Amino acid sequence: MKLKAVRIVHWQVWLLFLMISTLIQGQLKAKPLQLDSDTIIMGGGCFWCIEPIMESLDGVMNATSGYAGGTSKAPTYKSICSGKTGHAEVVQVTYDKTRISLTQLLEVFFESHDPTTLNRQGADIGSQYRSIILYRTEEQKQIVDQFILSISKHYREPIVTEIALSSQFYEAEQYHQDYFHNNKSNRYCTIIIEPKLKKVKEQFSTIMNQK
Repeated sequence: MKLKAVRIVHWQVWLLFLMISTLIQGQLKAKPLQLDSDTIIMGGGCFWCIEPIMESLDGVMNATSGYAGGTSKAPTYKSICSGKTGHAEVVQVTYDKTRISLTQLLEVFFESHDPTTLNRQGADIGSQYRSIILYRTEEQKQIVDQFILSISKHYREPIVTEIALSSQFYEAEQYHQDYFHNNKSNRYCTIIIEPKLKKVKEQFSTIMNQK
């Protein structure tokens, strides 16, 4: 009888453990870890350049190349290159605010392009290559405005970066996504993008993604 009673107790303990374990797993699934994330849209010339630079930063969860800031619907690469759609080549950046701040993103962004040249970055000429930031919240706008004010004295020419409320973002064609990583032997990548990326990694080594 004693042995039977011990077996019953053991079974009850095991059953209780199983129930508690199931309950905990259910709670974890119901309440996944929430990141303090936010999104902002930036453009500074060809999005092939901006995308890998943003992706290299620790805390950036996603960087997607696309089109924004124009009036036409469903723009394509061909249509925006005409300069008639009003759209700019941009990168939609989603970031974890607990790991990287908007100010840090702005520091890297402004070091990655020339914000004083209107509708141009180097040999890339046209309104689609303009310097632009599309904010999502009033808080983001205040941070952007204050940041530009603080760095303007370091430029000989006025900063012409367009600052506007975020409009519709259109994801670019698939072959534009991760273009640098998929086409490293391309001359544009080796001559233009790679040196910029190297410079950023050296200058902002403390906030680089180490993966």
